Amino acid sequence: MVAWADDSVDVDASALLLSDAGKVRSDEDFVFYNQPVAADGSVQHLGRAAGDSGAEERLSLDLEEIHPSVHCVAVTASVSDATFGDLGALRFTVVDEAGTPLVGFDITEATSETAFVFGEVYRRDGGWKVRAVGQGWDDGLAGLATDFGVSVADDPASDAADAAGAVAQDPTSSVVVESDLGATEEDLVEVVERPVPESVDTLVPEPPVDPLTPGQAPAPDRTADLSSGAVPRRAAGVRTKKQKPVVAAPVPRLAGEDTWVPARLFSIYGVGAGEEQEKRATSALLATMMGVRPFARAVSAHLGAPAGAVETFLEVPFVLGERRVVPDGMIRVARGGKVWTALVEVKTGTGQLRKEQVESYLDAARENGYDAVVTISNEIAPGTGEHPVTVDQRKLRGVALFHLSWAEVLHEARMVLTHRGVADSMQAWVLHELIRYLEHPRSGATGFDDMGAGWVTVREAVAAGTLRAGDRKVPTVADSWTRLVRQLCLRLTAELGVPVTHVLPRRLATDPAARTQAAVEQLAADGTLQATLRVPGAAGPLLVVADLRTSRVRISASVPAPREGGPQRRISWILRQLKDAPDDTLVDVHYSGAASDTCERLGDVRESAAGLVSERSGDVVSFELTSVAPLGTKRSGVKGAFIPSVISTTETFYATVLQPVRAWVAPAPRLSGEGLGPELSTTAEEAEG
Repeated sequence: MVAWADDSVDVDASALLLSDAGKVRSDEDFVFYNQPVAADGSVQHLGRAAGDSGAEERLSLDLEEIHPSVHCVAVTASVSDATFGDLGALRFTVVDEAGTPLVGFDITEATSETAFVFGEVYRRDGGWKVRAVGQGWDDGLAGLATDFGVSVADDPASDAADAAGAVAQDPTSSVVVESDLGATEEDLVEVVERPVPESVDTLVPEPPVDPLTPGQAPAPDRTADLSSGAVPRRAAGVRTKKQKPVVAAPVPRLAGEDTWVPARLFSIYGVGAGEEQEKRATSALLATMMGVRPFARAVSAHLGAPAGAVETFLEVPFVLGERRVVPDGMIRVARGGKVWTALVEVKTGTGQLRKEQVESYLDAARENGYDAVVTISNEIAPGTGEHPVTVDQRKLRGVALFHLSWAEVLHEARMVLTHRGVADSMQAWVLHELIRYLEHPRSGATGFDDMGAGWVTVREAVAAGTLRAGDRKVPTVADSWTRLVRQLCLRLTAELGVPVTHVLPRRLATDPAARTQAAVEQLAADGTLQATLRVPGAAGPLLVVADLRTSRVRISASVPAPREGGPQRRISWILRQLKDAPDDTLVDVHYSGAASDTCERLGDVRESAAGLVSERSGDVVSFELTSVAPLGTKRSGVKGAFIPSVISTTETFYATVLQPVRAWVAPAPRLSGEGLGPELSTTAEEAEG
C-alpha cells in the first residue's frame, strides 16, 4: 500500500505487470482506477482507506496467480491537483493477507513529481522479493504509463498540453532495499467475487457500426488463448483521465406528506406473477443495460463479452428444426467490426431453470453462430463459473453458458452507482430506478432466500443427534449454505466497495464435489456450517459459524496483538478500539507458551483489563472477538428465518465490532543520537536553550 499524511489530497495507486523486458505485455497489464482488475485477476486496485496518520491507497497481489511471463509488478501512484513534494510521510508498505506489515520504506526526497514508482515486487530464484525504488515523473500517470509501454488514449488537446515540457525524472532516491516475500497460506485461495470494472475502453469513442439485426450472425469473436502469457488488447489505448463520477439520484423535496411515494420509472403496480413478472424484470434490466453503459459493461464482463456498443432485444424468435424457440432476450455487443451475441433466459420468484429449455437455447445459439447463452434467476450457483443446471456437455461445443443470479445483477448495479460512479446524471437516475425496482418484492428478484426442501429434515436430525453424512438430503443443505455465503459476500462487497472473499482450502475451491462433501462431513460431525470471509483492510478475517445444535450463530474475528509492550498494554490497545462495541461482545485473549487464555464479556472489562490478564507468564499473541445471536430456523422468509439471521448478525458484527479495529503497525525504527551527524544531533543544553 501507499500512504501519505495529507488526507485532503487525492493520491491514486496503480500497478504495472512487467515482462523481463521491463514493459507491460499489453494495456491489460496496467491496473489503476479506470481498470481496477488485471486480466487474470491476480492484481486488484482496492482503493482508498484511512491510515494511522493520514490516508492509504491499497493494491492486492495474488503472487500464486501472477502469470510466469510477468517478472515484476511495479507499485506506482499519481496525484492530479498537487505534487508529491507537497505531501508528507510518503511510505510504501507491503503487508501479508492478515494485514501484518512485512516491510516498509519511506520516500523522503520527492519534489515536483506528479507520478511515482514507489517500489517493485519481483521474481528471483523461484521466489518473490520487494525493493523500494523512488523514481518520479513530472508528467503524471500518463507519462509514467507511456514509459512502461502502455498505450494512452487521453484527449489529444489535453495530451498536447501535458506533453509540453514533460520530462521523466531521474530516481529521487538511490536507495534500493530488497526483502524476501513468501507466499503465505499456500494451501488457501479466495473465492473472489471480483468487482468487474467499467473497462477503460468504454471511455474511448466507438467507431460507427451498422444497426444490429437479430437475424444476422456475424463471425463470433472468440477469446484469445492466454497460455503463452500474451494478453489481448481490448482497445487502442487506455484513458488515464480520472472521471468525476455522479452517484446521486434526484431526491424529491416537494412532497406534502411523508407518505407521498415518488414516481417510479419501472412501475411495480399491477405486477402479477409468472410470465408477466419475468417480462417486466427482463425489460427493465435489458433497457437499463442499453441506456447505462457502465452498468452494461459491468454485467457483460461477467459473460466474456468485449467492451463495446451494447444493444438489447426482447423475445427474439428462432426456428429450431420443427420447433419455434423464443428466449426472453438477446444482448449484442459491437466491437471492431465484430458482434458478440448472447441469448438470455430469465426466471423470477420461485421460477426454476429447466434443463430442456436451456439446452434448446444452446442449440439455437450454436446454429446461428452466437457466442453464449445467459440464464438469470434467483438461484445462486455454488461457485464462480458454475451453473445451477447440469446440461449435456456436447451442447457447449462452440457456445458458452453463463448464469447470473438476481443478487449478482443487483450487486453490480449498486457497485456501479455507489462506488464506481456514473458520469451522466440522467444515467445515474435510471440505474437508481432499476435498483429501486429490483429491491421491491413484487419484482420477483428476491435473491437467495430459501434453504431448500431438505432444510427442516436436516435441521431436526442435527438437533436429535441422528444426522449422518450419508443422509441424502444433507448435500443439498450444504450447497445452499455455499450459496448463502456467496450472497453474503456480494452484499458486503456492494456495501463496502472492496471485494469480500470466501476463503477455502485450494482443493475445495477448485472441486465442487469435494467442497460439498467437506461441508456434509462437518455438519454431520458437529452440527455446524462454517465459512471464513476476508475483507480487505479489516484487522482480521471473519469466521461465520451457524450451530444447528444450539440454534446460535457465532461471528468471530482473530486480531493479531501488538508485538511490543506487556500483557496489560496489549489488552488495553484492543479495549480502546472496542469502546463503541456491544457489551455482550466476547473478548478472548490468547497467550504464548504455558500461559492460560482468558475470556470475558466486553461490558465487564471496559473499566479494568485485569480480568483478561493471565496469572501465568506469557506474551499476548492475539485476540478473538466474538458475537453470538439466535439463529433463525425457518427455511425461508424474513421473520424467524435462517438466512436473514446469518446475514444480519454478520453485518452487525462487522459494523459494530470489527470495522473500527485497526491492525497494529510497528513504529518506524529510530536512530540513536550517537548515529546522527553533527547537523542532526541535539544536546540536552541546546534542547533546553
